[in-house]
Amino acid sequence: MARMHAMRYHFRAMPGRLDEKALAALIRKGDIDTVLTVFPDGYGRLMGKRLTGRHFLDHVVDDGVHACIYLFTVDMEMEPLPGFTLTSWERGYGDMKMVPDLGTARVIPWLPKTALVFCDVYSEDGEPVEEAPRWVLKRQLERATRLGYLVNTAAELELYCFRESFEEAQAKRFHGLTPVSGYLEDYHILQTSKEEPLIRAIRNGMEAADVPIETSKGEWGRGQEEINLAYAEALESADRTALYKHGAKEIAHLQGCSVTFMAKYAAGAAGSSFHVHSSLWDRAGRKALFAPPRGRGGHAEPPSLFGHWLAGQMACARELAYFYAPTINSYKRYQAGSFAPTRIVAGWDNRTCGFRLCGDGAAFRVENRIPGADANPYLAFAATIAAGLHGVAQKLKAPKRYEGNAYEDATLPQVPKTLREAITELERSKVARAAFGDRVVDHYLHTARLEQDAFDRAVTDWELMRNFERI
Repeated sequence: MARMHAMRYHFRAMPGRLDEKALAALIRKGDIDTVLTVFPDGYGRLMGKRLTGRHFLDHVVDDGVHACIYLFTVDMEMEPLPGFTLTSWERGYGDMKMVPDLGTARVIPWLPKTALVFCDVYSEDGEPVEEAPRWVLKRQLERATRLGYLVNTAAELELYCFRESFEEAQAKRFHGLTPVSGYLEDYHILQTSKEEPLIRAIRNGMEAADVPIETSKGEWGRGQEEINLAYAEALESADRTALYKHGAKEIAHLQGCSVTFMAKYAAGAAGSSFHVHSSLWDRAGRKALFAPPRGRGGHAEPPSLFGHWLAGQMACARELAYFYAPTINSYKRYQAGSFAPTRIVAGWDNRTCGFRLCGDGAAFRVENRIPGADANPYLAFAATIAAGLHGVAQKLKAPKRYEGNAYEDATLPQVPKTLREAITELERSKVARAAFGDRVVDHYLHTARLEQDAFDRAVTDWELMRNFERI
């Protein structure tokens, strides 16, 4: 972070979003020479290939590009894991096809002469790879469309910023890192001014890549910031969120510093959240279907559709928790009095609740505070929609709005405390199987069990510090 001041970013005045014609023209003029063809993997990481602009136009626009299907069966270390139905050593780890969604093409301004396009992935037989997160989300949006709904979502993502580069942090085994602030900086302007070389570069970089940003602010941790993305239709919102998480790391690297989206990077630090805001609109996207009667503000009784949607999210919060909290570390964030939720309850503008009702008029919505910053946005949005549609289909009764400190109310249902607990909940979820299908649920259950098994075999620093000498 100390080196941030040495670098200045001058984003070229180019259109962020590109249609096929505009992208082709920039490539032919030489303004774009590299096209990133990417897709989100199970963790939400962007995977794919760098193509020359010429090759992209001549071959990939029409025919797609290949990648190994094993990318949906590896762990965080890229180790191929056994037991998946999708592919295996026995099946030869063959190829899949990445087909560009040309409506997602955009300039990546922090990389020279580079554009990016999101892809959907298909088997060699031309069938969608249903386990792929982008397809998981698209299937839920298809369900909503059949019912006449358009789903809008927005992401509030928190991250920590450190003075060390990623390479320096790794050399220190990610211990003893130096946050960019020595004190809690929630809403602080002075401290965040010190962080502006990085955060401004992220904001402006995202804006120039057609990832609209609303605000950034200091958060409730040393070196913790929150950057809020503008709401959009859920697939577009997921693409933007994935690109934002990826791009923030690239921009930090270019400035010689590092950031993390871990849910809980240190025991004594506040967790980092991924608050998911959701609302239903008519199919044309013109009418907000959750809007309370005019002139009565957010405390007015919203339409029954909103009550069903909220009730569904609450009813499914435990059984779909894995899609909000996908790692062992995710569950370290749920601590009372930390602004991370511990109870599944809804309240008006109440940050002690798992679900917060906020906004007014067309902006009235529910904020799901359960997801952590480590969540895969495609799966978190898909779970949100699946749960909401379950509530709508079953006409679940709207919950009473909770008042008071939910942290201290032992009568309220709890957010799962561990990955193991979340796995058990997903295993017995009928809603998940009805919404996603057995193929998808079994794939992610297997992924979760392998993650739990890997941790169960690990010897942690906590065990060494506690037991090495004194046991």
